[in-house]
Amino acid sequence: MLGIRAGGRHRFTGIWFVLIDGRLFVRPYYDKASGWYREFRKDPRGAIRLAEMEIPVRARTVRVERLFDAVDQAYAAKYDSKASQKWVRGFRLPRRRRTTMEVFPL
Repeated sequence: MLGIRAGGRHRFTGIWFVLIDGRLFVRPYYDKASGWYREFRKDPRGAIRLAEMEIPVRARTVRVERLFDAVDQAYAAKYDSKASQKWVRGFRLPRRRRTTMEVFPL
């Protein structure tokens, strides 16, 4: 898991992520009004936490169908345990695919 914080006020939240050709993609499982995804939609700046490092980032919503498909496949390949399958199937739902974001270091 990776820690992500949207904006300056939001707390770090552990999320499932995937890397595709060195690019970082994330999807929220629960799209809450107070969640990191909605905060990134208001202000695309935030940070990720990797071990003890905090890295400033910018997030951008993905709108390309082929990237949705690639992210689906990457989630399935990375999170391939039996326990993870419920979540991987959930990430493939259209409402969650539409929340795909790419995260860039600043």
